[in-house]
Amino acid sequence: MNEKLANTVDFDENGLAKFSGIVSVYNFSSLTGEFTGTCEEYLMAGISIPENSTILPPPETKKNTLSIFQDGAWHTIKDHRGETIYSTIDGGAINITQPGDYPSETTSLKPSTNFDKWNGMAWITDANAQKAASIKEAELKKEVLIKEANEKTQAWQTQLLLGIISDEDKDSLITWMKYVQAVQAVDPQTAPSITWPVKPV
Repeated sequence: MNEKLANTVDFDENGLAKFSGIVSVYNFSSLTGEFTGTCEEYLMAGISIPENSTILPPPETKKNTLSIFQDGAWHTIKDHRGETIYSTIDGGAINITQPGDYPSETTSLKPSTNFDKWNGMAWITDANAQKAASIKEAELKKEVLIKEANEKTQAWQTQLLLGIISDEDKDSLITWMKYVQAVQAVDPQTAPSITWPVKPV
């Protein structure tokens, strides 16, 4: 048997083993080129190493970096997969699932409110927009509370007009109407510092 076993194998200009032997190969993803591991391969003479592998060892990587094999060489790139970053356009959260640098127009800083705007270095809360949203929310809540109360007291009001309301229901009607008056007195312009009246039980 004339096979020559060795820890390294010489290759010809076509990448084929000149003689049989063992060689360390470094595997990489066919999709991303990412280094996936090392193994020992026994090659017969005239055979090339497996697809998506190389005999070139990848460089050592530090935290948040990885090695990819591209254009016949290893390259070290950033790896932020698993991190959450935020769009500087609308503050939306973005989960990073692909290796590489952070996407443009993003930051690792999380906005503190839905009304934060990116000024190029930090999030700044748009106080006017925040106040306007609070007022609008208070106006809507005021309308809903009054509508609910009117629906609750509609039958009692009809009975009162017809003079057929019971004393118990009349007391309830008075309690609810006082509640409606209190809600009507709420000024939405003072939002968000509003203490809403307690709804009758």
